Amino acid sequence: MNDYLDLFISYLAVEKGGSLNTREAYSRDLSRYLDHLEKSGVKSPEDVTPADIAGFMARLKEEGLSPRSRGRSLSAVRMFHKFLQIERYSAGNPASIIETPRVSKKLPEFLTYDEVERLFEACSGESSENVRDMAMLQLLYATGLRVSELVSLKLMEINMDAGYLITTGKGEKERLVPVGETAIRDLSKYLENVRPKLDPLDRNPYIFLSRLGESMSRQAFWNIIKKRSRLGGIRKNISPHTLRHSFATHLLENGADLRSVQIMLGHADLSTTQIYTHVTRERLKRLHSEIHPRG
Repeated sequence: MNDYLDLFISYLAVEKGGSLNTREAYSRDLSRYLDHLEKSGVKSPEDVTPADIAGFMARLKEEGLSPRSRGRSLSAVRMFHKFLQIERYSAGNPASIIETPRVSKKLPEFLTYDEVERLFEACSGESSENVRDMAMLQLLYATGLRVSELVSLKLMEINMDAGYLITTGKGEKERLVPVGETAIRDLSKYLENVRPKLDPLDRNPYIFLSRLGESMSRQAFWNIIKKRSRLGGIRKNISPHTLRHSFATHLLENGADLRSVQIMLGHADLSTTQIYTHVTRERLKRLHSEIHPRG
């Protein structure tokens, strides 16, 4: 069965344009699944039954995986069997009748306007590190980029004069995102005064660089945002994604329409963006109960 996994991963890369991260995630989930089938004595796609897949899902639950993680694994299994069906290695998709584990929707954590300001104030100062960190945080909040999109952003992908950038998101899909004046100002300061010191020969195509002139990693930026949140006295356990959530929530609170926010975030499905309407609704309810005389 592992031979079919290799074919499927190649299919993801060539036919679907799946990123390396996507292919690695599918490979991990499906390796565990195929291990389960092997232990069950299943040797070919035609031998797999819905009961085998249900048994695999039950095993994941026994191992303590969350409903979200189990749902992701089932999604990988479904796509794998769909591929086998398309390529005629099997007659049907035994995963199609297996129910997805119910996931309770957890409202995303976001920052208040005051907390956003405190995060930026924690970067005040003229040191190279402060200027770079301010530019990164301002750009993240101004655009709602994913952290992987932020650190992989190249010099050629941003138009400072027109105020927009082009990024490649999930599924290798490009999107155009507007950038506000404040973020452009702080980014210009970094590009003019700091970046030339980090890359004097101008050989690195990426915008944000480490002290050593290397491309910024996701983990390095994760550490930056943790450090700045501590300096700003923010008690929430924030991550780069918290600023993405804040970007979307604050846009909707100030009158942006859901479809525009979906496009800027790069969500394939509008239902993914709709979680932010729940956030703004819950916040309004809290404000009403706190402020209204009969709340």
